[in-house]
Amino acid sequence: MRVLLGISGGIAAYKTPDLVRGLRRAGHEVRCAATANGLRLVSAEALAAVSGHPVAADLWSDRGDMPHIDLARWAEAVVVAPATADLLARASLGLADDLLTTLLLAVEDRVGLWMAPAMNSQMWGKAIVQQHVAALRGRGVRIIEPVAGLLACGEQGVGAMADPAAIVAALGA
Repeated sequence: MRVLLGISGGIAAYKTPDLVRGLRRAGHEVRCAATANGLRLVSAEALAAVSGHPVAADLWSDRGDMPHIDLARWAEAVVVAPATADLLARASLGLADDLLTTLLLAVEDRVGLWMAPAMNSQMWGKAIVQQHVAALRGRGVRIIEPVAGLLACGEQGVGAMADPAAIVAALGA
């Protein structure tokens, strides 16, 4: 399967090279699209090395192509990991101001869409975040629930991105 991995700007982005390797071991071809903040946390070079493809990050290509349309047409499945509170909100509202959110709108309904949220437990527990998650679920997005664990802020709680192996397994479900 052709899997497009979207990477937003949560600290859990450091796990994405392992996720790419897991997806490839499972037989998937993987391409990555990242937000600018996602690329502050994991390098495009690392993602390109493990995926075998350059990382898409710019809506405005110098080549005159339309990467959001090209990637949306290429994908048979889309996984956003990590999906920050901001990304969940923008996706649930249909806002499209960067490559990743624009291609989420361009993906055909037949394409499976999974999101793996990652954030502080206080953020995850907020009613507004849960409303955005409910809206996404209502449109068929599969949410790979965050797990309890040690968070980047040093607190323990629910909000850590699911393990890469669990995300790979979710695609088979």
